[in-house]
Amino acid sequence: MQHFFTRERIIGLIGIITALALLWLVQQSVPNGAISTLRIPYANGKPQDAPLIDIPLPTALTIYVLAGLLVAAAVWLIWGKRADLAPAYMGGVIAVVIVSILLTAIVNNRTDIVDMLGRMVRLATPITLGALAGILCERSGVVNIAIEGTMLFAACIGFIVSLAFGNSWIGLIAAILAGSAIVMIHAVLSLYYKTDQIISGTVINILAVGVTGYLRTSVILPMEAGGNHGAALPQFDIPLLSSIPVLGPMFFQHRPITYLMLIMVPLVSIMLFRTPWGLRTRAIGEHPRAADTMGINVNRMRYFNVWISGMIAGLAGAWFSLEASYNFDDVMTNGRGFIALAAMIFGNWTPFGALSGALLFSAADALQIKIQGFDFALPSQFVQMLPYVITVVVLAGVIGRARPPAAVGKPYEP
Repeated sequence: MQHFFTRERIIGLIGIITALALLWLVQQSVPNGAISTLRIPYANGKPQDAPLIDIPLPTALTIYVLAGLLVAAAVWLIWGKRADLAPAYMGGVIAVVIVSILLTAIVNNRTDIVDMLGRMVRLATPITLGALAGILCERSGVVNIAIEGTMLFAACIGFIVSLAFGNSWIGLIAAILAGSAIVMIHAVLSLYYKTDQIISGTVINILAVGVTGYLRTSVILPMEAGGNHGAALPQFDIPLLSSIPVLGPMFFQHRPITYLMLIMVPLVSIMLFRTPWGLRTRAIGEHPRAADTMGINVNRMRYFNVWISGMIAGLAGAWFSLEASYNFDDVMTNGRGFIALAAMIFGNWTPFGALSGALLFSAADALQIKIQGFDFALPSQFVQMLPYVITVVVLAGVIGRARPPAAVGKPYEP
């Protein structure tokens, strides 16, 4: 029985069940002859302006075709025994679900698809940055599930400092420094005291909820009541590039932290796979004893990389309180640190892979926002839980394929 339920068969079966569910959705909520129109506007146009192009799609037929492709790919996956392609297939399943829900929600209406794509990139920012922080830690041999707590701490401290000085840029620097300081608690517990790294990270996550809740009540609310105010980080449209249709709104009409994320993904990839520092980082995560014999101070390098990861996680935290909004709420990171770890695993501990995973998760969030103004057949809670369902599905699809660094989670004794 265990031999029959192989990984590719289970994932293929998930795809087939998903296809049948989409067919049921069409039967229940799509009238005959319905058209869903995807609008591509000019890059700097206004919602009321004439679009660059409208793409009318027959709703039912389009979803039937997508469901058929899922079934055909599932059959090929199962009978071809291509377990190596299972993660890509699961990514395709998620994309088909998101597109099908969008088309169903806007039936006999039109929507700006470029706006949704731009929002996907923005919402992927904290997830991608959190995943990069996780990559630096785990490639060094340190498990860091405290990314959620680090982000929450940084969001809180950054907002407090921003209120105090009336300047979001100073708050951004404070958030980065706060992230780097807090994560060193995890580094000391894990590397010096040899504490179980999962327990250490969990403690920081729990501590973050309590401390930031106290700071909001005792510091932030009195400061706001006392007249301390500020503004979110401004948006910068890059000249010329922001005017390119589709690509402009997606990549060149954002706020600073999103631009930093887009720069850091290729930068970390180059540093990790094309520099001596990257080679040493991967060595201490795979075979620290061999790295030690070559003269690399394993624990010192682990401390340094964990510290850098804290800065990146602090930047992710600042996105919540200083860029996405100018506010701090209890537990406002809303599990994005854990989703970042899922994106890291989905991306096989590579920066570009993590970005692709983050975009899958953020697409569900962008979909939820996009269809709010439309009459959708399913309850709104269904769409709200999609990012977390995707987290479970993605992990189920990649566990067994993804191989973490060999020494991750193992303290090193010189």
